[in-house]
Amino acid sequence: MAAYQVPELTKPAPVGKDEAILVASGDLRQSANEKTWPAQEDMEKRVIAAFAKEGITVRRAHGYDPALKHGFIWNQRMGMDVFKNIDPDARLIVAEAVWQYSHHVLAGLRSHRGPILTVANWSGRFPGLVGLLNLNGSLTKAGVNYSSLWSVDFTDKFFLNGIRQWIKEGKITHDTSHVHDLSVSKLPKAEAALGKALAEHLRHEKAILGVFDEGCMGMYNAIIDDELLNPTGLYKERLSQSALVAAMRQVTDMEAKKVREWLDKRGVRFVTGKNEETDLTDAQILEQCKMYIAAVRIADDFGCAAIGIQYQQGLKDMVPASDLAEGLLNNVERPPVYHAKNGRELYAGQALPHFNEVDECAGVDGLVTNRVWTAMGFDPANTLHDLRWGEHYKGKGVNDFVWVFEISGAAPASHFIGGYAGATSERQNPMYFRLGGGTLKGISKPGEIVWSRVFVMGGKLHADLGRATVVELPREETERRWQATDSNWPIMHAVLHGVSRDQMMARHKANHIQVAYAPSAADADKALAAKAAMFHHMGIKVHLAGDVLKK
Repeated sequence: MAAYQVPELTKPAPVGKDEAILVASGDLRQSANEKTWPAQEDMEKRVIAAFAKEGITVRRAHGYDPALKHGFIWNQRMGMDVFKNIDPDARLIVAEAVWQYSHHVLAGLRSHRGPILTVANWSGRFPGLVGLLNLNGSLTKAGVNYSSLWSVDFTDKFFLNGIRQWIKEGKITHDTSHVHDLSVSKLPKAEAALGKALAEHLRHEKAILGVFDEGCMGMYNAIIDDELLNPTGLYKERLSQSALVAAMRQVTDMEAKKVREWLDKRGVRFVTGKNEETDLTDAQILEQCKMYIAAVRIADDFGCAAIGIQYQQGLKDMVPASDLAEGLLNNVERPPVYHAKNGRELYAGQALPHFNEVDECAGVDGLVTNRVWTAMGFDPANTLHDLRWGEHYKGKGVNDFVWVFEISGAAPASHFIGGYAGATSERQNPMYFRLGGGTLKGISKPGEIVWSRVFVMGGKLHADLGRATVVELPREETERRWQATDSNWPIMHAVLHGVSRDQMMARHKANHIQVAYAPSAADADKALAAKAAMFHHMGIKVHLAGDVLKK
């Protein structure tokens, strides 16, 4: 009999009944991990101290790396190597104070049998809350059971009661009574008929989502398998960001300068400087204008109804950030783009919906919103935002919990106070974007919005829909919130209808939330009803969140 060499399996060290293991997923970018490590380290100390008071010793599964100057799991292979040494039945804590790439730890979490707790600090700074929601959405899609908690300082009653339940029962029960399934028969007839007709039209005519490289920043939850997507009438055109860079090289300086001139005439203020490494420069803006033109031309070449640019790994090392281009694409009023050969204006008088960070769930949502709002005669400009952070605010007619919604790109100018004239463009953070590029920054105007999120759960497509009011806060409060998050990004101050902070966190299955304005509260209710009907007839399971459609 042959003597084959069989590799030995790693035998994880046993974990005691009064112990738990902690892991921390980080960024893929060294600069981000190094800069954000102090916030992560501080958070972990607080979490470990809270568990110690409950008689549980928390041990890190991976150490601080002095060469890298951080203690994060920073790629998928490292995550696999860390998890092979973890007892699969141990209590496991995933602590996140920063943005993280979920695929770094997803392989280990898929096969872990013990109770899993994801934890974030209630802070908008880096941001752990957004990373937590992305990880939660990814685990939901993967069918992995988990519990989740969040806290400002890890000493509050909500947090302590949560960890006590998790220690005792291996799970945490949150209040999600604000969510109820859609009853199609209770929808208003006109909007129900519109939604059904639009869904039938989409399924018959079909539409294409142009995907410039799938899977941005480890967002497993942002990828929809074709088998789930295609029955809705939507198909992917898998495009390459290298093709986008190549197409940019075919755009002339004169064409790009016309886009810049168009923006200058409408009052966009570009905050520029001379240092390419730290400032937004005219050369960077010119490249961003070329990207905008190239993206529209590629979308037209392939007949795309919406497109998504990954904008991070790979692209960031070749060209300035895509943020400015994304914001322009999502607005009906935007610089005209013409076919390179025949001079035909492309997507004339239309927004070309763009789903930031190539989040395909947001792509489905954005396209559906565009069609419903257009059919109803409303401005169809919509965008995703990070569900970033928030605090209670009292003053100037507001006495409520006010969320900060922010996203670096994709926010359209029609959402801003003053439109283009109220917008500035500021350089993206050099920590993330070495080659610079500007955002399209503004303060979202007060008004009524519909919010939503498409997500994968139980092997099927789902959608949560709700209502919110965008409020205008004093400028000093807006500036404070900008400084607590990202001051160069567009911001929206949102008050959710009938959904508390903790209910939203407990239920939401993504780092992103989709928003669109309606002319009035009554119009927003009608638009939500039509959108719910369209989702339903596309085969998407619809859930209503908070105070919606209760009359």
